[in-house]
Amino acid sequence: MFKYLLFFFSLLVQFQGQAQPDDERAAVIATIQKMFDGMRNTDSAAVASVFDPSARLQTTFTNKDGKPEIRSDAISKFVSSVGKPHEGIYDERIWSYDVRIDGNLASAWTEYTFFLTDKMSHCGVNAFQLFKSEGGWKIIQITDTRRRTDCQTEPNQDIAAIHRLMDTWHHAAAVAGEDVFFGSMTPDAVYLGTDATERWRRDEMREWSKKYFERESAWAFTANNRQVYLADDGRTAWFEELLDTWMGVCRGSGVLQKTADGWKIKHYNLAVTVPNEAINGFIELVKNAPEKK
Repeated sequence: MFKYLLFFFSLLVQFQGQAQPDDERAAVIATIQKMFDGMRNTDSAAVASVFDPSARLQTTFTNKDGKPEIRSDAISKFVSSVGKPHEGIYDERIWSYDVRIDGNLASAWTEYTFFLTDKMSHCGVNAFQLFKSEGGWKIIQITDTRRRTDCQTEPNQDIAAIHRLMDTWHHAAAVAGEDVFFGSMTPDAVYLGTDATERWRRDEMREWSKKYFERESAWAFTANNRQVYLADDGRTAWFEELLDTWMGVCRGSGVLQKTADGWKIKHYNLAVTVPNEAINGFIELVKNAPEKK
């Protein structure tokens, strides 16, 4: 018995001594942030320290003739440029981190906007690959994209965009704007209504609701007290909101996805709210409701 307890204890100690996923994710992000901090501080030594000797730096873009290109630069050239006198502060602002880790390999997809001091230069995505060496996580590859349009410049732009999307979506139903209403949803979006049978894909709901959108108003819900939550990867969000409706106060909740065309609704759940004091009467009402055929 003692032998088995000793074996179990040794496994427990070994497990506790290993870095857990959240710790590893934080370490990967810290390595990347150290590079950007070094750029802001004109500290080429700090920037050089995060790279593995085999590291590569590449940029993919569309040239003036509309053709795709990829350009490679030496890490040493990049590090040297950070330390040399240059106009403005190299301020690359990261809006999201999508980190994946398996063993000694990590990848990080980061949306960014590059500023020279406070002047926006360009934006895009960085695709990092990192290797966990004996000295910690080291960058072995950076490939980025670059553009000058549709660039994020403030931290809360996505939250504001989601509020605008949801407000526009509800307004479209109120004025029977069919194209705007369904265009705000992903093609595979799911809408759950208040009845247990009401589960539609987007195009199924469009067909079902044709008679409502032929009127001046399909339905008029006024949203308030909306809460929006953004995932770390910056590509997914979820929310809940209270709605003033002809049924009384309802609750809507759902999931949104960031697409090439902006934020879209991927899942929406509409629920009737029942005060706790009225729940027994509600239960009886449902029990006595006629069955659907």
